[in-house]
Amino acid sequence: MMDLPKTMKAMVLTGHGDLDMYHWHEDWPTPTPGPDDVVIKVGACGLNNTDVNTRSGWYSKAVDEATTGGAYGEVNEDDPTWGGRPLTFPRIQGADAVGRVVAVGENADAQLIGKRVMIDGWLRDWDDPDNKDKTGYFGSEKDGGYAEYTMADRRDVAVVDSDLSDADLATFQCSYSTAEGMLERAHVTAKDTVLVPGASGGVGGALVQLAKLRGARVIAMASEAKHADVAECGPDRILPRGPENLRATLGDEKITVVADVVGGDYWPQLIDILERGGRYTCSGAIAGPMVELDLRTFYLRDLTFTGSTVLPQPVFHSLIRYINEGKLTPMLAATYPLSELREAQQAFIEKAHTGNIVVTP
Repeated sequence: MMDLPKTMKAMVLTGHGDLDMYHWHEDWPTPTPGPDDVVIKVGACGLNNTDVNTRSGWYSKAVDEATTGGAYGEVNEDDPTWGGRPLTFPRIQGADAVGRVVAVGENADAQLIGKRVMIDGWLRDWDDPDNKDKTGYFGSEKDGGYAEYTMADRRDVAVVDSDLSDADLATFQCSYSTAEGMLERAHVTAKDTVLVPGASGGVGGALVQLAKLRGARVIAMASEAKHADVAECGPDRILPRGPENLRATLGDEKITVVADVVGGDYWPQLIDILERGGRYTCSGAIAGPMVELDLRTFYLRDLTFTGSTVLPQPVFHSLIRYINEGKLTPMLAATYPLSELREAQQAFIEKAHTGNIVVTP
């Protein structure tokens, strides 16, 4: 166990609002492990929509517009976070931390020291670990990885045995576990054809790769300028981001699953092209949370809708296994210094990139 410095560098969120709510500190207290904790020296930490949405207050039901990343005029302070519970400030965000264990509590395995680990984003009550009402999120209800050091429960870390860099590994946790959870909820198999809107994003690219690992046929949708990047994920076919007539563009394709994090005005077309008995699975609404549904389409076509947020425990460990076996390709779009998190998050919001953006301490 190394002697931890008393202070560290950290980007600290001080409240809901615009990017100016982030404040850079070079003397923030370094976490001290409790009995079940491990302290990790962060090598890299990925950005994700949850951080943006929580910071801006987008999860509040008072907000009905697309994710813009800016401050919203009317935010209900009782429900501006993913779980509908007020966030306490100051808070260090960052769910996608990768690094090496440098200190452990008395109940943790000392052999973890020096090992490179990833952190499961879901904070569980270990006396009732499958209770969704008792979960929190790393970087939301607990300080995360936008710092030189972070701390996690010993049961939330997994050793990574991979030649990938810390920055590459930091593209995986949130996006790929979210994607795998969606596919698991929709029971995707090799018999399915999966349509993925927003395939150039972190979750979208993960959906393409993970659905292919299940043997499914995958059709990606993305702006044409990003088709070459999306092709590296291995979809069977790539369509423009929002064809005027999706059904005509698909031709003879029979879509059994739509895996969506986009939502917005285009949403009715996604539902209309599902085969009878098809499944729609969702874990986001970056183009807007308010959509129009003809209930006759839903029930007359025997469709199944599944929301996916809190993930079953095996999802994270499946992700680690895929990484260790070299079955996933990281989509690293850019790396910024942690001190430039505001600039990194602005680039993330603008969505000119393909894949994930990462910061390094």
